[in-house]
Amino acid sequence: MPLNRSLKGLRNSPFVALRSLLDPLDPAPDLEPLALTIGEPQNQPPQLMKQALIDNDHLYGKYPPVDGTPALRAAIVNWLNRRYDLPEDMISANQNIAPVNGTKEALYMLAAVVTDVDPEGAKPAILMPNPYYHVYHAAAVMAGAEPVFLNATKENNFFPDLDAIDPDLLKRTSAFFLCSPSNPQGTVAGEEYLVKALQMARDYDFTLIMDECYTEIYDGDVPIGMMEVVRNQGGGLKNLVSFHSLSKRSSAAGLRSGFVVGDEEIIKAFINLRNFGGAANPLPACAAAEALWNDDDHVAKNRALYQENISIAEKHLGNRFEFYRPPGGFFLWLNVGDGVEAAKKLWTEGAVRVLPGEYLAGTDATGINPGKEYIRVALVFDPQMMDEALTRIANIL
Repeated sequence: MPLNRSLKGLRNSPFVALRSLLDPLDPAPDLEPLALTIGEPQNQPPQLMKQALIDNDHLYGKYPPVDGTPALRAAIVNWLNRRYDLPEDMISANQNIAPVNGTKEALYMLAAVVTDVDPEGAKPAILMPNPYYHVYHAAAVMAGAEPVFLNATKENNFFPDLDAIDPDLLKRTSAFFLCSPSNPQGTVAGEEYLVKALQMARDYDFTLIMDECYTEIYDGDVPIGMMEVVRNQGGGLKNLVSFHSLSKRSSAAGLRSGFVVGDEEIIKAFINLRNFGGAANPLPACAAAEALWNDDDHVAKNRALYQENISIAEKHLGNRFEFYRPPGGFFLWLNVGDGVEAAKKLWTEGAVRVLPGEYLAGTDATGINPGKEYIRVALVFDPQMMDEALTRIANIL
């Protein structure tokens, strides 16, 4: 039976590749296996989320609106205004906000909204940093665009070099995925860089898709966000959408709740497409998300936990593997020379699973994979467990 030929262009999930690498190997005996591979918070979401689900469980029998509830959209706008010190009239809850079922499926779906494939014209391109979040690539492929990797190395703060992008490529670009704080490296794009990226989107009329899901997990300075850039630069939200999630901020990955804020025209088309896909949050989940966006205290507690874990990592690894305290997020990006071999060694000798960096990156035309030398380590467990895991990593490598 014929299937969509674009499916052949999809890449395997990095976690599928990891299972193929490590499952045939026995972990070190007499040690508890520890998985530091997935960015899944292990601390519990706050009780206020659970209480909101209980208080609204009578609403599971109703069809939810695809654009969420007015109360949820208002809570999102209030959080944006509070977090980024925005003027109250900058963002409209009814025109610039789209609640989503977690940002993963929304990142995937948005590419189809902003990519127009002309059979008679040049193939559209969707740009993404390399290493990249695997959904970016799948979104580009299934939208009928060419996914283009832009290597993000330490020489450029682990962000793509905007000045090195070919103008002819930009002319056929439909979207540019950009993540800050970056995943997996945890670096933060500065205001000058973000201004340049947004101006590029407007000059070449493509959509800048900002993935800011780690913006509430930071170690020192508060990361600047695109809404601040727009506030400072003016020009409204044209050619821009930004994604935010409760998965990391509130340790609520299972709630599957986030939102998109941005260009009114794009948001309107996006919500219309989602109506056909039935992609709506249940009403109790909307109420729970509303409660979470209205509360900042639990976020500060989460942040303190990750900062403690970073300090534990610094104690064990601070003078090795090009260690640095990640300004944002909760991953370590360690240069171990060969990420695949290090992952195998850590599993067979220490029963610790980490993710080889090359599984998060694509290999360019010159044969360079910018993740090959690295491993990604997720600092998501309680400090005692992280101390044990990082002790093993330090001793084995």
